[in-house]
Amino acid sequence: MELEFANGGQAAARALIEHGVDTIFTLSGGHLNPIYAHLEESEIRLFDTRHEQAAVWMADAYGRFTRKPGVAMVTAGPGFTNALTPIASAAMAGTPLVLIAGSVGINMAEKLDLQDMRQAPVIEPMVKKALVCQLPSRIPEFVDLAFREASSGRPGPVYLELPIDVLNAQPVGPVEVKVSTVDARPVDIAKVSDLHRLLAESERPMVIAGSGAWYSDAGASLARLVESAGLPIFTSANGRGVVSDLNPYCFGGSLAIRPGASAYAGMMTDLVVLLGSRLNLFSLFGGVFNPDAKIVQVDIRAEEIGRNRAVDLPIVSDIRALADELGRVIEAEGTAPDLESRFAPWIDDLKVEEVKGLAAAEPQWSCPDTPIHPMRLAREVDEFLDRDDDMLVTDGGDATTWTGMTRTIRRAGHYLDYGLFGSLGGGVPYANAAKFLYPDRRVVLLTGDGSLGFNFMEFERAITRGLPIVVVVSNDLGWGMIRHSQEVKLGRSIESVVELGAIRYDSIVEAMGGAGFLVENPDDIRSTLDAAFTSEKTSLVNVMTDPTAVSPGSIALANVGAYQ
Repeated sequence: MELEFANGGQAAARALIEHGVDTIFTLSGGHLNPIYAHLEESEIRLFDTRHEQAAVWMADAYGRFTRKPGVAMVTAGPGFTNALTPIASAAMAGTPLVLIAGSVGINMAEKLDLQDMRQAPVIEPMVKKALVCQLPSRIPEFVDLAFREASSGRPGPVYLELPIDVLNAQPVGPVEVKVSTVDARPVDIAKVSDLHRLLAESERPMVIAGSGAWYSDAGASLARLVESAGLPIFTSANGRGVVSDLNPYCFGGSLAIRPGASAYAGMMTDLVVLLGSRLNLFSLFGGVFNPDAKIVQVDIRAEEIGRNRAVDLPIVSDIRALADELGRVIEAEGTAPDLESRFAPWIDDLKVEEVKGLAAAEPQWSCPDTPIHPMRLAREVDEFLDRDDDMLVTDGGDATTWTGMTRTIRRAGHYLDYGLFGSLGGGVPYANAAKFLYPDRRVVLLTGDGSLGFNFMEFERAITRGLPIVVVVSNDLGWGMIRHSQEVKLGRSIESVVELGAIRYDSIVEAMGGAGFLVENPDDIRSTLDAAFTSEKTSLVNVMTDPTAVSPGSIALANVGAYQ
């Protein structure tokens, strides 16, 4: 459709509305005023944060929860630079996201105007595409391009810069506003037959479904496939829960440090099938798998296939399309009973190892000591959140490690952590986004005390916006993962850079108008969680945890990858 617009800001607002945007996360700035003016009375909800970083974290959470592009809007200069960390994290996680930034006017560039900087060259290496629109008549076209790029193929963040004089200028004549959709689901049918053959030859296959399985909405297709063929499946990253951890063929997370059967499966498997799951630090760059195992890697992005380890069968495909096609081949050839019978001994082995792995972790999960063992805290939170629609967000180095080792994930899109970029500080914005999007669900953030400080003022947003999230702090008095990695690597911790002290975060939240609770006994955790939810307020549960408890993540941090 073609429309007349008073200025570029109105054109931008209308383009966002036509793309079905229902929420924009933002922190106000003068370079955005022409857009705000035309969104104020629209159906789009504006959620204003206390820091631009939090706005982009919330858009990141929106994209990961809904599989639709989250939208963040920040002002020029420092507003833009504050957004960079969550953008880099979103790029590493493959989150569909559109970041719109204002900038100094084109006619004022290089005049030392307020907040003037060349923004696009800074962010271009971090995003799928960096766009700068220089004509008001082309703004809807650039908005459409940004959304298409963010959600097509492997999702990712896209940057759209709108200079202030372009937003203030009136387009000449009518402007076309369009919405282009891309829903391509390619699958290499010949390669699917090859995968079927490898499965038929395998005795100990291991399927790992990652973020690509979540973004392709492959959960139902994968559940049918593993159940019909008797295939063991593990999940990773945003793919956690695409097949429920309660499914008898799902053995939970693929991390080798997670109690259960994952480490054993990796050592003993003869065929690894990666479905939208990358070989990275979390799999020791492929080193956790039997060196003699064959590797099948399926990814929508061809360049990803073969990273860190040679692949025996590369398949460029959408994960849902591949699962559906493989299921069709198995059904057409009538091999499901043969596969199920072939893999049954392997499934039995994995179940035995799962029991052993869980039993080995039980002393930590049930630890009665004080200060409280952080894995006991993670277990108490996991057992408390027993509804299918409960949402758990986690933040912090050790806190995220203990939680990832413990959480039972019943449904995809109900668990969120910072992912491979490892950036702290997104926890409170993530939780706020979850509660804002799903007000009827219970939302808990389990965070470390260090990571809590990055965006602490987002509690004020939760309180004033009426978002009764419950934040549980594993308070080990410092930067625990760094402390313990120093102990492993250096033989001592450097307390001057890792100590935070016993801070009453619960009292601070109370002073802001929320509810605060202090827990020092593990037997009080469950009742305190009940009290926090009963309060119907934004709540913080300050749990004093053992600062000497060392997580496997701390050991890995000292011995693997980036610190070598």
